[in-house]
Amino acid sequence: MLRPRSPSAHNAFGGLNPAAFAPNSELSPVQTIRYLTDPDLAAFAWPGVVAAAGVAVVGSVLSIFVVLKRLAFIGQGVSHAAFGGVGVAFILGVTGVAAVGASSHEALVQDLGLLAIVTAFSLLAAMAIARMARRRQIEADTAIGVVLVATMALGSVLLDSAARAAAKAGRPPPPSIDGVLFGSLASVGWTNAIVAWAAAAGVLLTLWMLRRPMLFWAFDEPAAEAYGVPTRRMGAVLLVLLAVAIVVTMRLAGVILATAMLVLPGAAALRLSMRWRHVVVWSVGIGLLGAWGGLILSFETDLPAGPCVVGAQLMLFLAAWTVGAARGGAR
Repeated sequence: MLRPRSPSAHNAFGGLNPAAFAPNSELSPVQTIRYLTDPDLAAFAWPGVVAAAGVAVVGSVLSIFVVLKRLAFIGQGVSHAAFGGVGVAFILGVTGVAAVGASSHEALVQDLGLLAIVTAFSLLAAMAIARMARRRQIEADTAIGVVLVATMALGSVLLDSAARAAAKAGRPPPPSIDGVLFGSLASVGWTNAIVAWAAAAGVLLTLWMLRRPMLFWAFDEPAAEAYGVPTRRMGAVLLVLLAVAIVVTMRLAGVILATAMLVLPGAAALRLSMRWRHVVVWSVGIGLLGAWGGLILSFETDLPAGPCVVGAQLMLFLAAWTVGAARGGAR
């Protein structure tokens, strides 16, 4: 039996609030199956499961390029830049949550408005990092660090200001810093799941269309440039795709999971194989297994979904690392 814990059934990002429909105690495996199959309860569980699959697939594929190009830190920089974008959106009054009694059209406008602002902010941050690094004004890791701390500080200040303004105006409060960093994958609705899969489809379609030059560039950039591959353009495309994937993942599960999804599956897969088809299969499989395993762990223990998924991904990475070391490296 479920009981309400709080008066609000929706979080600040427009998804369902799992705290409002949380179990009285920790779920057993049998209760978890019931939670996922009972028609009355599945409405709260399945959107998160479907959304987790979307972000796992797109994050797993992109993580291969992130690891090969040693861009793990840039994923963290862009994901934390999105934190600043959330603050900008809330200051502009775009909260992603429509007022009580608002139409579905108004709710959709709010949701897409928040997504557009945060995506634009993340793209600007990614392009700023790439521009500074390309012109050799400062080293790439320094550029990432500057953008990371600047946007985190900006986001923190703007969220605090937005919270005070919302309290005075009687509007819904912005998410807490913990909410943005960790998110709540178990709280998403079907709209969020559809947006996640739409973004995943766009990213994957782009990668498929550019797969040959992208793979050549990822594995051997000097040779790719010598053969006429537009390496700068490939780098810019990857940054755009990373920004889109990070924003979608962050809105569902927070900055921490967005960063983990863009590193751990690809790193684990590259420990198991160096054949790109095998790497893609391994990476997507590890990403999906970690996402769903983390969600099940979250359902059974009543712990936050985002950190549970990160923990599951980390365990799979350690297992892949052990297997790779035991057989003398990737094959």
